[in-house]
Amino acid sequence: ISTVWCNETVVKKKHDNASLDAMLDILINILIAPEDREEAKRVFSYDEVMKFCHSDNRVKMVQFRIGREGNRRPCEFTLIRNDDELIERKGETKMEKRNSKEYIDAYAEYIKSGDDTEVRSLLTTNAEGTVAVPDFVYDIVKTNWEKSDIMSRVKRISVDGNMKINFEYSSDPATVHDEGDEAVQEEALGLGTVTLTPKSIKKWISISDEVNDLRGEAFLRYIYDELTTKIIKKAADELVGKIAALPATVNTSNPTSASANQITAAPAIGLVAEAIANLSDEAVNPVVIMNKLTWSKFKAAQYAAGYAIDPFEGLPVLFNNSLPAYDTATAGAVYMTVGDLENGALANYPKGEGVEIKYDDKTLMTSDMIKILGRQFVGTGVIADKHFANVKKPQQV
Repeated sequence: ISTVWCNETVVKKKHDNASLDAMLDILINILIAPEDREEAKRVFSYDEVMKFCHSDNRVKMVQFRIGREGNRRPCEFTLIRNDDELIERKGETKMEKRNSKEYIDAYAEYIKSGDDTEVRSLLTTNAEGTVAVPDFVYDIVKTNWEKSDIMSRVKRISVDGNMKINFEYSSDPATVHDEGDEAVQEEALGLGTVTLTPKSIKKWISISDEVNDLRGEAFLRYIYDELTTKIIKKAADELVGKIAALPATVNTSNPTSASANQITAAPAIGLVAEAIANLSDEAVNPVVIMNKLTWSKFKAAQYAAGYAIDPFEGLPVLFNNSLPAYDTATAGAVYMTVGDLENGALANYPKGEGVEIKYDDKTLMTSDMIKILGRQFVGTGVIADKHFANVKKPQQV
């Protein structure tokens, strides 16, 4: 089956015969073999489109599909208005079925029972492979990733197994070469290798029979939103912990970890600026990461300066309470880090960014409770040298 989507620049606001007929001809010529084009032109007629479009200027997309089933050649034609209202459909696509109430209800029952017979029968006769997830579940997971100030800034990949990433920790600069000068010297390059090892992040919750009785979308939204939020937060905590544990220098005899410059100082005006100065020139999008209670210390310094100075130098401040607050941190502990998450860190999701769900209605059944476990397989790490600067608490005098 072939699909082409046309946006409103193709489907013009005023649907004159010439422009729409030309559009239909182009699409049919792209999608359909020569021997089938006359049949397609009959099915995808201008009059048929106009019957539903009229001239209300609301058409956003036109989808054309043609497939083969034995000797039958079914055609499908869909129009979608600007408010995503489905105007007309001939034949239901797999994507539409996957987002139907019937499929969502069946998927929720599959989560509860583990029996995928009904949910598979709605899409395919194939009993193998992964059960397709309704789109709104993907949206829940995607929204939670985007809500995470830290993980939303980290580049993501999906590669099976351990992922090895090379990083440069020393190199010679480029040189200007004038005509007649001696040949430039070969660069002395120091390379290290970071290994991203995926691990399972798990979170389980107990729900009551009343929650379990929720149907379809309501049930799925409750469990996916709750579990995904906690799992993504843990992934962020793990990455921040790895940044805080970076050494001050690279071990050149076994360069398996990038390094971060270390600063020992109490919260004060000018400290973030000092941290920025300790970053590599390639760390171009730095942020500040700290505990909320530490943030209050910097705000106190700002108040003392009469609000005239921004202690964070205009950088975004991201809160992560896995870092200790300054007051409760031990001497030498990292309580703040400044660095470039976008270019200095990486997250690998070998099984994709979705969250796997397991359902147990036996263990706590005497308490009328049900255990639901969410699982995400992810490996995070720092992949660039001097892209972070860690700030430690000094010894108390």
